[in-house]
Amino acid sequence: MKQLFCYIITFLLSTLSYSQTGLNASSIPNQKFIPAETSITYKLGDKKILIKKYQFGDVTNIICINLHDNEGTSVEAAKSILELNGGTLLKIENNLQRIIRFKLASTIYAFDPNRIFSRAGIQQTLKKNGKISKEAIIEIEKFGQKLLSLIPININCVVALHNNTEDGFSIKNYQPGGDRQFDAKSVYANTNQDVDDLALTTDSLLYEKMADKGFNTILQDNNNAFKDGSLSIYFGEINQRYINIETQHGKMDQYKEMFEYLLEILTKINKESPGKPEDSQ
Repeated sequence: MKQLFCYIITFLLSTLSYSQTGLNASSIPNQKFIPAETSITYKLGDKKILIKKYQFGDVTNIICINLHDNEGTSVEAAKSILELNGGTLLKIENNLQRIIRFKLASTIYAFDPNRIFSRAGIQQTLKKNGKISKEAIIEIEKFGQKLLSLIPININCVVALHNNTEDGFSIKNYQPGGDRQFDAKSVYANTNQDVDDLALTTDSLLYEKMADKGFNTILQDNNNAFKDGSLSIYFGEINQRYINIETQHGKMDQYKEMFEYLLEILTKINKESPGKPEDSQ
C-alpha cells in the first residue's frame, strides 16, 4: 500500500511539473494531440455547407485548409503530422466532391471553392461549370469572405492541402511551354521526383528551403500570375506566406514527408522572425 501511495504521489507531481513548465503533448513521448473539433454551417442558396475546424493542441500560428473534399490523402496525411506537432486544420465537407452545387431562385449553380477569392475568379468558375448570374456571384463572394474570416490575420503561414491525378496537374504546367509558365517567378524541378508531387508558394524563403530539399517547387509570380480567384493568388496579392503541398491521390508517405519537412521549416522561421514575411517575393 505504501508503494502504491508513493507511485500515485510521483505521478501527480510529474503531471504538475509538465503543466507548470508549459510542456504539451508533443513534448511527452508517444503522446498525441486529440483535436478539438468544431463545425460551422454556412447557408448558400438551398445548400448547407459544413466547414469543420480541427484544433490540435495550442499551436495557432500555422493553419491548414482543404477546399476540395475529394482530395482526402492530403487531409489524412496532414492530420497524422498535426497530431504530433499541433496546428489548425479547416476543411469543407462536400460529399467527397470537388465542385459545390447549390440552387438559388430555382436555378442551379456550380463552382470550384478554390476559385472564389476574387470577383473575377467567381465569374470564371461559374461560367466554366454552367450558369452565371449577379445574384449567384454575390452569394458565392460572401461564402469566400466567410472562409477567409476563419483564417487569423496574424497567421505565420497558410498551408493548402491538395491532391491531383496522374499528369492532371504537375510541375510541367509551370515549366517553359506549360499553360502556367507565366504564373511562376522561379521553378525547381527534380528529375528524380514524380512531376505530380510539388509545392507552390508565394514566399521566396519557403521556395528556397523546399527546393534545397529536392522537392519540385514553384515560386508564384505574385504580381503577374493569372488572377483566377485561387487562394494562392489572393495571399500573394496581400503578401501573406502561403504554400500548397500537393501529391497524387493515395501517395500518403510522400505527402507526409513533404508536410513534415515544411513544418520543420515553419517552426524555425517562427522562432527567428515570427509574424508575416516582410517581402514574400
